[in-house]
Amino acid sequence: MGIRGELRGWWERGRVLAVTHPLVVDIGVALLVQGAMSMPFLVPRAAGAPPATWAAYGLSTLTVVPLVWRRRAPLAVLFAVLAANALYRLTVDGPGQPLPYTGLIVTYTIAALTPPLRRLLAGLVLLVAVPVGVWLNTRSARELTFSLFVFAAAYVFGRLTDARQRAHRVEAEQAAARERARIAREMHDVLSHAVSLMIVQAEAGPVAVRAAPERAEAAFDAISATGRDAMAQLRDMLGVLRDGDEKSPPAAPREPQPGLAALPGLLDRVRGSGLDVTYQVVGDVRPVPEGVGATVFRVVQEALTNTLRHAEARTAQVRLAYGEGELEVGVTDDGQGPRPVSRRGGHGLTGMRERAAAHGGSADTGPGADGRGFAVRVRIPVPDAAGAGR
Repeated sequence: MGIRGELRGWWERGRVLAVTHPLVVDIGVALLVQGAMSMPFLVPRAAGAPPATWAAYGLSTLTVVPLVWRRRAPLAVLFAVLAANALYRLTVDGPGQPLPYTGLIVTYTIAALTPPLRRLLAGLVLLVAVPVGVWLNTRSARELTFSLFVFAAAYVFGRLTDARQRAHRVEAEQAAARERARIAREMHDVLSHAVSLMIVQAEAGPVAVRAAPERAEAAFDAISATGRDAMAQLRDMLGVLRDGDEKSPPAAPREPQPGLAALPGLLDRVRGSGLDVTYQVVGDVRPVPEGVGATVFRVVQEALTNTLRHAEARTAQVRLAYGEGELEVGVTDDGQGPRPVSRRGGHGLTGMRERAAAHGGSADTGPGADGRGFAVRVRIPVPDAAGAGR
């Protein structure tokens, strides 16, 4: 595991370097190719072989230098490499190379980075240049077949690299979209609930001031507490967003999302607005994963927020039922029934369904059991106690 971890670390650092400093990587590639092309000049020469002169070595280096610009102008680099190779073949009789390194690197780069028309142009050029290079060298069918094979392989590898990078970009965009949707749901739930409670308390304040001053003070305290709680949750979310930005100030500490343990506090805050909320838990209570607990909290929060905003209800009931392999959450009220659909596109009920679906569950909304009021029913699969603790 230690060696594999080290190799993985080196690989990740290499990927970061390739993204942040591509010129450094290209210079490294050119130096590596130069080292490979220097080998025939360094090993002992067989009797009668072409001499390894400084002129020949200088011209071989000239074929490598354009690789430094291979990403910025791949087609121009291709023509420069072909011209330098032709100059080498026509002017000196130096050591040959076991592989056309520079041509393969450029072919791979063109296949991976350029649009179709430029790839087509490069392919036509190579279909002419490769046979000409073989004719200038050995004029053998064996070398021609081998050269066409390795250039085709370089092209295929380049196309595979492009396909893999496109897939990674699509995955990254999808992940970013999912994260944006998740954050939008969280912020909607936090702000909608807090603002609804504060509006209800604020509207009741003037009446309480005239009729029962002590209740007015409690209402203002509830508004203050609700606002502070909303600000704390928003700071946590925005702190997570700032993580990874080195220029940002230290982010807020990461804390777990509110879960089942936070439900009594949520219900107390709602009761403070004047809505009589009852809470019932049935079945064999068992631990649930953090994500499920957070989903239950947000579903109850959103359902009660809708009750406060739209239902004109007097009472509401929150019920958690632990069944075999699932947790059912029910929120019902005695209000006006179906919720109005906002022309500006409310996200509450849709967010409930998305949250439930993320855990493989379902969400249903509609009239209460006796046709009065409104009911939200969410079912979420949950593992047994042993699985939940893992």
